[in-house]
Amino acid sequence: MSLSMAATRALLRFRPRSTESEDSLVRSVARQGSAAPVTRAVHRVATVEEARVGDARVVTLRPRRAPSGVHVVYLHGGAYVHPVLATHWNLLAGLVRASGAVVTVPLYGLAPAHDVDDALPLLDAVLEDVRRASPSRVVVAGDSAGGALALVAAMRERDAGRPVPDAVVLFSPWVDALLDSPAIDEVAPLDPMLARDGLVAAGRWWAGDRDPADPLVSPVRGDLSGLPPVFAHAGDRDLLTPDVKRLAAGVTAAGGRVELRLYRGAFHDFVGAPWTPEARRALLHTASVIRGDASTAGRAAPTRA
Repeated sequence: MSLSMAATRALLRFRPRSTESEDSLVRSVARQGSAAPVTRAVHRVATVEEARVGDARVVTLRPRRAPSGVHVVYLHGGAYVHPVLATHWNLLAGLVRASGAVVTVPLYGLAPAHDVDDALPLLDAVLEDVRRASPSRVVVAGDSAGGALALVAAMRERDAGRPVPDAVVLFSPWVDALLDSPAIDEVAPLDPMLARDGLVAAGRWWAGDRDPADPLVSPVRGDLSGLPPVFAHAGDRDLLTPDVKRLAAGVTAAGGRVELRLYRGAFHDFVGAPWTPEARRALLHTASVIRGDASTAGRAAPTRA
């Protein structure tokens, strides 16, 4: 664990957690602003296009230099209730620069005003548009709640008999909305960012009329066979990580390819902290996955990074 990771984690302890309880989540949603504008970091490396699919904004970043022919569909995190942040845009700027990929970001409707059934047609339409452009590779990716959506998108392509993406990349994904794994009790006191009660409430909101255990909300509980290679990055100070380990074990048991990279001392969504060497390593590995480098063949066992 790097000193910068330890220092950042310590500072996060002083920030209020919107997920402390359902009440704190309600207050956070009530006072939050709209989606963050695309940052200067993105404009330096990409041209920015914007379209609409239904009522949703869809932002596409096209690299200014050396496009690789790969297209990434990226779903941002935020517990399904918080909009895209400048942190997300800066992360995507790094991915564009390192991979040369076109990145499309659907800004899906947020809970409690929207739920998963509002997001599914958007995911389907965006992936259809991407396939129509005939890129050399298609990767779906996301962080936290967006990681679950990325996995759901791949499952839906499989179940519909459409070509599945070439890879799925997950940063600190939230793959079980119920958060009822006993192992979470051991990790929760170590997590400086997330708390269970507020997250469980957000999961209920996002489920809408569905059970939060529905695989469209909690994809780790679904059929994990027939998926593309899955590459996940998670920290051991993140209460979501026990369920990410369940996901890796489930994909392996279903005969799939998975690589889970665990980062010692890392907190939730640490990949958004580029001043840490752990985040930089995760970004470089992800760029290799996006490009389809042979060295990124999936491994079944978790690895320490």
